[in-house]
This record gives sequence, C-alpha cells and structure tokens, in this order.
Amino acid sequence: MTCFEGRMPLPAESKSNRAALEAQGWQRQFTTDQTRLEEMVDFYQSLGYEVLVEPACDELPLPECQSCFEKFCDKYKTIYVRRS
Repeated sequence: MTCFEGRMPLPAESKSNRAALEAQGWQRQFTTDQTRLEEMVDFYQSLGYEVLVEPACDELPLPECQSCFEKFCDKYKTIYVRRS
C-alpha cells in the first residue's frame, strides 16, 4: 500500500468521477503502483469482487509524496471493488 490513504481532498473533476463510481456501487480501496497492482487485482477477484482500475493522476497525495507523484503519477492506479 502506498502513502495515498491519507491524501488531501481531490480536485472537483476527480471528486465527481469518484462520486459517479460510488453511485454505481464501486468502493475505493487504495492507490498503488504497478508492482502490486496485478497481485491486488487477483486478490480481490479471488474474494468474489469485480475490480475496476482507474488512473490516479487526479488524486492529490500527502505532501511528502508530492514530488514522486508529480513525476510518476501515470504509474499509480486506484483500485475500486464491488460485489459481483
């Protein structure tokens, strides 16, 4: 898991996207990089969840994560799940 769990508020566009996903029954789990993504998708699927992976570039990380996130945000993905 990355340090994005305690992130700052999301920009308005990202908030509306997140709200739309939540309205469809998706629950945000966490944001991770490519090294753990496949493992976690497989894990949630093995528990019977549908899994949706979204780009994380619209999210704002904690201040101590900002510099890496600005340079490499395309490598981070947010995992959402919902019951099948």
